[in-house]
Amino acid sequence: MRNLLKSTFILSLFFISNNSFAQNDVDGLIEDMLLIAENFAAPGAEGATLQSSAGWFSSASTLEKWQVEISVHGNALFVPSSKKNKLINDNQFNKLSISGASNALLPTVYGGNTDAVYEGTIFGQDFDFDAIDGLDKGVVLHAFPQVTVGLPYKTEIAVRYLPKVFINDVGISTYGVGLKHNFSQYLYKRLRAEDFQFALIANYSNFKADYKFIPIDIQIANLNRIDVDANMYNVQLIGSKLYDNFEVMGGFGYTNSNFDYAFGGTGASLPALNDQLGALGNSDGKFKGNIGFNYYFNKFKFSTVLSASGLFNANVGLHYRLN
Repeated sequence: MRNLLKSTFILSLFFISNNSFAQNDVDGLIEDMLLIAENFAAPGAEGATLQSSAGWFSSASTLEKWQVEISVHGNALFVPSSKKNKLINDNQFNKLSISGASNALLPTVYGGNTDAVYEGTIFGQDFDFDAIDGLDKGVVLHAFPQVTVGLPYKTEIAVRYLPKVFINDVGISTYGVGLKHNFSQYLYKRLRAEDFQFALIANYSNFKADYKFIPIDIQIANLNRIDVDANMYNVQLIGSKLYDNFEVMGGFGYTNSNFDYAFGGTGASLPALNDQLGALGNSDGKFKGNIGFNYYFNKFKFSTVLSASGLFNANVGLHYRLN
C-alpha cells in the first residue's frame, strides 16, 4: 500500500509539473503576442485620437438659435517615419524569437511590408509566422459628415457619425457629440460678428478600427485581425477674428484617450489572450494646439484647421447653413 501511495504521489507531481510548464508556455506566448499587438497598434490609436478630436468647431462664433449647419469633413494625418517602425529585440520575448536575427525593425500599422519571421516552441512543437505588415501610409485620410445646431445662450451642439467603411483592409467607424459656448457675449454689450470672440468647447468621440492581416497560427490560437476601440474626451479654448469674409482661428486644449485592443480569430486561448490584451488599454492625455482659417460665401463656409499633438493633422470642411 505504501508503494502504491508513493507511486500515485509521484505520478500526481508529474502531471502537476507538466500542466504547470504547459501553462507557463501559454502565459509566456500570450505576453509575447501582447507586445506584438501593442507595438503594432499603438501609433494607430494615437493617430485616431488626433483625427477624432479634429474639426468639431472652426470658429468661436456661434450659429443663431436653432440654425442648422451641415458639414462634410476630411482629415489628413501626417505620419512621421518615427511612427512607422519599431525596433524589437529577442530579449523582449518569452517564447518567441526573430528568425535569423537578434533584433528587427518591424512595421507599425503605418509602416510597410517586412520579411521578418517569428519562431517559437510550445508544447514541444516548433512553429513560425510572418510579422504583420503595415499599411505603408505617410498620409492617412479620413472623411465624415457632421450636423451642428445653434442653441440658446450662444451655444452650439454638433453630432458626427460614420458607419463602418473599409480603407485598404482597415474597417473604420466613428461617432461623437460636441458642445461649444461663446464667452465673448459677456464682454461686449452688443456682440458683433467682427469682434474678437472666444469660446470653450468640449466633445466626446469614439473611433473604432479593425486591421485585417494574413492569418497567423500560434498553436494556441489562430489570429486574423487587431481591433482598436478608442474613446476620446477633449476640452479646448478657441479664439477667432472675422475680417470681412475671412476668419482666423486658434486654439489650445487637452485630450484624454482610452484605448482597448482585441485580436480577432479563433482558438481556445483567444479569450484569455484578449482578456490580457484588454488590460493594456490605458488612459493617455495630450495637449493639442490648433490654427486655421474660414472663408464665408453665401450660405457656405470653407474651413481649414491644422492640429498638432505629437502628430500633425489637417482638417478641411465644407459647411452649408440651411436657415
